[in-house]
Amino acid sequence: MLSARHDSPGRLWSALTVVIVLAACGNAQASGSSSRLAATSPRPSSGVPALARSADQLVVPAPLVDPGVDLRAGPVDVPLELRIPRLRISAPVQGVGLTPKNVMDAPTGAPNDPVWEKAFWYRGSGIPGDATTAIIAGHVDDVLGRPALFARLKDLRPGDPIVVHDARGGVNVEFLVTETVVYTLAQTLDHTVLARIYGSGPADGQGPQPSPDGLAHLTLMTCTGHWVHGWGTFDQRLAVYAVSLPSPLTPAIASPHQRT
Repeated sequence: MLSARHDSPGRLWSALTVVIVLAACGNAQASGSSSRLAATSPRPSSGVPALARSADQLVVPAPLVDPGVDLRAGPVDVPLELRIPRLRISAPVQGVGLTPKNVMDAPTGAPNDPVWEKAFWYRGSGIPGDATTAIIAGHVDDVLGRPALFARLKDLRPGDPIVVHDARGGVNVEFLVTETVVYTLAQTLDHTVLARIYGSGPADGQGPQPSPDGLAHLTLMTCTGHWVHGWGTFDQRLAVYAVSLPSPLTPAIASPHQRT
């Protein structure tokens, strides 16, 4: 849901909760403008998990970023890699916060900048693997209109695996796709939709909250539909929902003495 196109001066999105899913989505008509992905929580968050994990889960090292980094600071590298086998994606992840306009940051660059093939984890959402909701977005196309990281996100189907790899401990957080949903911009104004995409906490201007089912949830977001010049964005949003496996955190590579 990321774009390099310029935002329209006439956009009517005023409430922070409205802005949550109204991200831009890279395309050929812009140059030099900052892409933006909607924000969730106005309260700064360092990405430190506040939720307890069950005893049988492996613990993903935390925090992912320095707790002193403000949510309104620029993008920071995080030790995560997003892997989507069906789409042949293996992408580095940046931790992003809020812009001065209270929208989620989504870095852009020159046509051949590697940023178009990076994923963006919102630091105000949950850490992947926590029993809450984590949000990861990606560009659908670049500044020249060429396919970017999430160009084929719509091809995911229920049951497809998604893995968030933590490079520090060689841990994989494993998810399975449960549903793919396309929303119109009007639908993204619905609080129920926002709460499903971001979790109840960010949708209410708070930090990530425990999931009612006790599982780790992941939402992947990008834009879809048609570019509307007057709005300065695409007219639809694509959300891919995924949930953790019963044992969501597994070692990426077993040690020799564990192999049979």
